[in-house]
Formats: sequence, C-alpha cells, structure tokens
Amino acid sequence: MTDAHTSGSAALHVDGLVKRYANGVEALRGVALDVQPGEFFGLLGPNGAGKSTLIHCSTGLAQPTSGVVEVFGHDALHDYGLARQAVGLAPQELNIDWFLTVEETLDYHAGYFGMPRAERRERTDEMLETFSLTEKRKDRTRLLSGGMKRRLILARALMHRPRLLILDEPTAGVDIELRLELWHYVRDINRQGTTILLTTHYLEEAEQLCDKIAFINHGEIVAQGTSADLSQRYGVANLEDAYLELVGRKELSRSTGDEFTS
Repeated sequence: MTDAHTSGSAALHVDGLVKRYANGVEALRGVALDVQPGEFFGLLGPNGAGKSTLIHCSTGLAQPTSGVVEVFGHDALHDYGLARQAVGLAPQELNIDWFLTVEETLDYHAGYFGMPRAERRERTDEMLETFSLTEKRKDRTRLLSGGMKRRLILARALMHRPRLLILDEPTAGVDIELRLELWHYVRDINRQGTTILLTTHYLEEAEQLCDKIAFINHGEIVAQGTSADLSQRYGVANLEDAYLELVGRKELSRSTGDEFTS
C-alpha cells in the first residue's frame, strides 16, 4: 500500500479499489495505481478489462464497492467537489448536447465548474482558437463533422483548467491526420504541466505519448512501467508484443517478419 505522503502528492492515487455490480460482476479487483503530477500515463487493456470502470470511479460516475480513490489528495467519493474540480474528462462517447452551439457547449461547461462569466468568455475564445473551432463557434454541435466533435470534447474537458486530464479513447474512429493533430494538442498540454491519463487501443499512440504505461486485465493491474520495462518483463521486442502476451494472442505478433507468408 502506498504511504500517506505519496497519496497526498499523487495526481491520481488508487488503492485496493473494488467495484462489484449488483449482478455479481466484479469489474475491479483491488486495483492499485499512482499517477504522478506531470506524468503522461497510459492505461491499456482489452475490452472489459476495467478501464472505463476505473475512470468512472475516479470521476464520480460510479461508486466503488471498496477502496480508495484520491485526486491530488482529495477523496473522489467523500470530497467529490474538490476532486472533480481537478479533473477534466474527455469520454469516448460523443456526449454533446446537439441543440447547443459550439461556444454554448464550452460556456455552459465552465459555468458548471463555477467560472465567472468574463473568465468563461475569455477561456472559450482561447479554447476555440487552440482547437481550430473559432469559425464553428455559432454552429450547432449536431452539424459538426466527427473530427470537429472530437476537438470540441477535448476543448470542453480543458475549459475549467483541470490539473488532471483523462482521455478515454480520444482518437477512436478518427483519420490519421486528426489523430496526429490531437497528439500534438495533448503533448503540448502535458508540457504545460497538465497530468494526463490516457486509455487507448492504439499501441503506437501509447508508445509515442506516454511516460509510463499500466496493463489492466480482468479488473487487475498486471504490469506497469515504461514501454521498455514492459517489453523486458514479457521478454519481447516491443509494446505491441508485450500486449499480445498479456491477452494471450502472441501468435499475432508481427515481429517474426513472416506473418503474411503462406
């Protein structure tokens, strides 16, 4: 168990986290995880491994069965307001109000977090410019392209200046140009001091962006470290092969060089 000093300084401190649903499914089984301030941290695992449940417990969208979740020292359950204030969440699903304009979407979100009107206007202009949405500010969100909606989701998550940004599959279904553009955005945000927790199924994304990576499977953290650490632990050449070892599909490895031979 992590000591109190570490838990107080961690951007996200999770210890002994269990989430058991009413139907008996145990989505998280004693998860322990620390994301340090300023880190770009990747969380990788197959569908159903517990990634989304961990995020939901960290942001108050789900109540843990037991265990500890702290955001910069604030208990995510008992000190919800301060914990949630420190987190920006960009979910995988496009949960946008289709009847609002782009600028209304950002303004209302900032208002929810208590930002004064003048500050909201200034921050809205800043986010529209940062994410190349200025020309779309008066457009209804339902009229945006898929890529523009992704940009808006990320801009909205950053409106209240969170110290921890959680990105849940931020580039799922987008083209390569937008994916690289979003990589540029989040790298820059991280360099400016924002801690980032990323879930992704794109292993090259994790390798390119993340300082540290944790593998989650069957509701448990089974390994964590740098990409090189994980490759060494599984005795393979790269992060992709380490992941394939994790999910028991090492026959899919492309490292042998003969995967397309007959």
